[in-house]
Amino acid sequence: MAVFTVDDGQMLYQPPPAALTTQTLTGPSRLQVSDAQGVLATLTVGARTVAMRGPQRTFVEDKRPFVDQFTRTASNGFGASPGGGNWSQSGTAALYSVTGGVGQISCDVANTSRHATVIDTLTDVDVTAKVTVTTVPAGAASSIGLSFGYTATSDANRARLIINTTGTVQLVLESEVAGTVTTLGAATQVGTGFTAGQWWRIRAQRTGSTIRCRAWRDGTAEPETWLHTATSTANPAGRVGFRALASTGSTGLPRIFQVDDLQVISGSWDVVPTVTHDTWVRVLDQPFTGTWTPQLADQIRAWAVDSSPDVLAYAMMYVTGAPAVTSPALAGAQIAGQSDYGPLDAAGVPIEGSDFHDYMGRAWTFPNGETRAAGPGETGCMDCSGFVRMVYGFHMGIPMVRTANIDGTVLPRMTKDIGPNGPGVIVAQSASSAPSLTAIQPGDVPHFDADTGDPVAGQLDHNGIYLGLDSLGQPRFVNSRKTPNGPTFGDLGGASRLDGAGLYATSLRLIRRF
Repeated sequence: MAVFTVDDGQMLYQPPPAALTTQTLTGPSRLQVSDAQGVLATLTVGARTVAMRGPQRTFVEDKRPFVDQFTRTASNGFGASPGGGNWSQSGTAALYSVTGGVGQISCDVANTSRHATVIDTLTDVDVTAKVTVTTVPAGAASSIGLSFGYTATSDANRARLIINTTGTVQLVLESEVAGTVTTLGAATQVGTGFTAGQWWRIRAQRTGSTIRCRAWRDGTAEPETWLHTATSTANPAGRVGFRALASTGSTGLPRIFQVDDLQVISGSWDVVPTVTHDTWVRVLDQPFTGTWTPQLADQIRAWAVDSSPDVLAYAMMYVTGAPAVTSPALAGAQIAGQSDYGPLDAAGVPIEGSDFHDYMGRAWTFPNGETRAAGPGETGCMDCSGFVRMVYGFHMGIPMVRTANIDGTVLPRMTKDIGPNGPGVIVAQSASSAPSLTAIQPGDVPHFDADTGDPVAGQLDHNGIYLGLDSLGQPRFVNSRKTPNGPTFGDLGGASRLDGAGLYATSLRLIRRF
């Protein structure tokens, strides 16, 4: 019915509210709400989340810049690189270690190259690092190269610093394909008087088919111009890392090379994850009972024109590059912005245990009376369930507890409790294999038994928020994890996909709709 109102003596016409129709669905029990344009909303009996049709959005994530300062101890390899992937080494693992705040590579055989690379495939990249050799080379030159576009020991681009027996230092830009080396920038002197352990810095860039490099003694100003610039389509995508070599004729082996302060200033993944759809995820004040009411109709109509952040928008507020947001109501605490997973342990691996309030650096009192102080060193960090609680608990208002009074209406602290006993309904579950994805919708919370070292067999240990199908039609979820040290829906450290043969696809055990 049309409504007429009087405003300052004028009769105003208000059109009738849009007509809505409903249809009952099963698997799980749902109510589908439609308007003249088609399906508008889907409500699930027992759940508070509502999938709404809205303006189409695209979610994109790119490479997170990172620094590896080798502040850890590791043997038989370099271990994990904070914010990057794990290090991979060629040849005997015992020749690679991290000690005294630096990475060490031992070249014990002349003319045998040693390679250490971060497992993360990049195309365009801007990378720099410090390098040195602990003794002045004897018998023949030694070299330490900054590699990029690395796919194998015989396929990579590199900016190679050559330390000669005379103490002169040169830089060469080269590309190696299937073992054939092409010089793109001839060896050019950049210094003299090298002494044992003297640090030098190399920087290399790739932008499309343009590659370039420069080098300078650490502690001096970085040159403003590139020493070598070339056009090359070789090795367009691959890892970054180091290549060390004691040339033929070298004496006094092993030659010990040291590396430090690797910085991926910027980079682009070979395959950039992109998710595009028109689903927005809203949260009701109470779980849907299955009864369609005028109040629910009004809420759905209001959400149909609501552009305020929803579940997926909040989830994206913590991925790579997300800007910082503070809250005056919480004394200026940061409540959004790029997040880490946790502080680093002695091996350089992020530590589990950071909740949503740890990210804020604030103590928290929960409605059931539980209290928790902010963890030391955990400001700006959230583990997997801490991230889910930040989005669904802090931002969307689902009540939270820690470990007490878990009754199916509140959001517990730990994944092992959220999965079987969290709020809402289970839409898919399987004890020992991945359940069907038929019923999944954006905003659902997938749970995994992904930790092969977990002493409790079958215990859920990881979760995230389902984002939707990516540009390749692959179901992708956003989650906070140790690699790349924070929230991501990219594939560094394991594909963030629910299909295929990856860790998360095969360890998926339960899908919950809050």
